[in-house]
Amino acid sequence: MAYDFSALDAHIKETEEWLTREFSGIRTGRATPAILDSVKAEAYGARTPLAQIGTVSIEDARTLRVIPWDKSLQKAVEKAIQEADLGVSVATDDQGLRVVFPDLTAERRTMLMKLANEKVEHAKVTLRGHRGDAIKKLDADEKEGGMGKDDVQRYKEEVQKKIDAAVAVLEVHSKKKHDEISL
Repeated sequence: MAYDFSALDAHIKETEEWLTREFSGIRTGRATPAILDSVKAEAYGARTPLAQIGTVSIEDARTLRVIPWDKSLQKAVEKAIQEADLGVSVATDDQGLRVVFPDLTAERRTMLMKLANEKVEHAKVTLRGHRGDAIKKLDADEKEGGMGKDDVQRYKEEVQKKIDAAVAVLEVHSKKKHDEISL
């Protein structure tokens, strides 16, 4: 009986995507529109993501331009960005809003690196949990008589190889984020 690794592969991919989303919310020295993805403004009676209210573009290395399609929403967008507490300043003008990212201090960089390390560690713990689930399933299949000891051992080694490869990918993401923060 062959073991189906699709569930484990899906969990690994989900964990990697989660870490990527979390890292996109960690502000580095450069302005990126992804930082505003989690910001939702009050528009037409509902909390709506900024991407659905207007355009978010990069003006320069430290400035984003937010242009609401409906000019009456400009105050709501400004309020939402300020309430998100991203450590940015917001200025309005006749075209829309300008979101300015201040330079990162050494203290703030250290704090962001610690936050990035916490996110990576959380992802690794999640992967270890998925490994444990897969091994428990293999042990249960062995007890039911569906697999022999050699097959179970081989599949456990395969599970470990998949987890090791996923951890290596997480480390690459972590190094890339650390490099962004330290620039």
